[in-house]
Formats: sequence, C-alpha cells, structure tokens
Amino acid sequence: MKKFLTLIMILLVTVVTFAQPQKSSKKPIIGISSTWGGGIATSAPLNYVKSVMRAGGVPVVLPVTDDPQLIARMLETVDAVIMTGGEDIDPLKWFGEEPHPALGEVIPERDLFDITLIRMAVAKGLPVLGICRGEQLMNVAFGGSLYQDIPSQVKGTYVKHMQKAPGYYGTHSVMIETGSLLYKQIGLDSVATNSFHHQAVKFVAPGFKVTARSKDGIVEAIEKIGSSKVFGVQFHPEVFTANDIDTFLGIFKYLVEEAIGNRQ
Repeated sequence: MKKFLTLIMILLVTVVTFAQPQKSSKKPIIGISSTWGGGIATSAPLNYVKSVMRAGGVPVVLPVTDDPQLIARMLETVDAVIMTGGEDIDPLKWFGEEPHPALGEVIPERDLFDITLIRMAVAKGLPVLGICRGEQLMNVAFGGSLYQDIPSQVKGTYVKHMQKAPGYYGTHSVMIETGSLLYKQIGLDSVATNSFHHQAVKFVAPGFKVTARSKDGIVEAIEKIGSSKVFGVQFHPEVFTANDIDTFLGIFKYLVEEAIGNRQ
C-alpha cells in the first residue's frame, strides 16, 4: 500500500510539473513599423532590422493598413514594437495646429496606421520603442504636440539638428537623466548622438516625461511614467548599432529583454 501511495505521489508531481507554463526559449519577435511606399510597396530601413538581430530578436516588418482588426492580429504575433523614423506628422489632424510653412512631407495613410498601431500596442501592454518620428508620434498619439520646424519656432537654438556627417557619427551632445530608462540602457549621462530632424517634442503628452535633452533644450528622449516598456529617442541609435558601433546597442537589447519578459 505504501509503495502504491508513493507511486501516486510521483505521478501527481510529474503531472503538475508538466502542466506548468514553460518559459519559451524562442527569440522574441519584434514588429517594425513600415513606410508607405506610395501605396505600392512596404518596407523598413535595413538598419532597424540589423539592430534587432544584433540584439537577439527576430525582426518582422508590419505593413501599413487602415484595418484595425488586421493591426490587432499583427500585434498578437509580435512581442514588442519599434516605431520608425520618416515623414512629418499632420499637425492639424493630430494636434490641432495649422501647418507651418516649413512643414515637410505628410503621409496621411502612414499617420493613421502609426497612431493606431502605437495606441493599440501600448493598450495591449507590449514594449514599444519610438525612434525619431516614432518618438514624436508617441508623444502626439497620447496628447502631446510638436515643434513643426525647430529653426523657425525655437528661439535661441544653436545646435545643428540636421547633420551632414555620416549617420554613424555623433555630432552633438545629449544630456541624459540618471535613473531614466535611457540611462539604464546605455549607462551614460552624456553622449554624442547623430541628428536628422527638423521637428521635436514641444508639449509633452500627459503620462510621459522628458529624460534627455540636447544642450539647446530640444527633447531627445521621453518615457511613459510608471512604465518600463514605453520609451522613445529623437536620434537614430539603429544607424550606430547596424554599423557595429555598440554605444546604443543596449537600447535594442533592453527592448528584446522586455519582449521576452512580456511573453513569459
């Protein structure tokens, strides 16, 4: 009888053990928002793809669509999202300002897709990284606004935010708040970044905070208050990372780690 009871206990322990959720050993899937491509093509710059792979993730490009159900299905297949750089954002539709004469190209289809994608991703609890336009869009999607043109709208600016140097070369300083996600990711409170933008965060969205600025005060990083998953940078860390410069590799490794944690 004792042997029988022992056997039953062993069987029960075995069943319970195998019934427990097992941690996935698969690499996390990182969704990368795409360009519009004139409505006939969809793609993402290779630098984003390479950076995700270097950080240990599997990159998947998410095509532009106006179908929220299709976007929701995309988000069921990925573990994190990167919002990429690109065109200007329509100021009248998305933050109630008349277009400035220096406003650049606007792609309404991409604006709608990106805004929907990032709102749904955050609501779902996915880790989200915004880069350049992606950071600006993150701010706008949750109630913030932008400088439509830094040179003509920001008094006293003296930093060149549209560099002529190669993209893997840092041309101006960024001051980073200690204790911020960006500080934790790269371990620096000051760093030289690249710069390819004429727009920037103006009024910060409710629920977000600024964690880095250039020396002339332009916002260079934001993060969602109380969250370790939602953050953005104004510069382009993917260009450094894709060119085997590891200064900002930690940003992508952090996103991949958050994606793994989110999956588990």
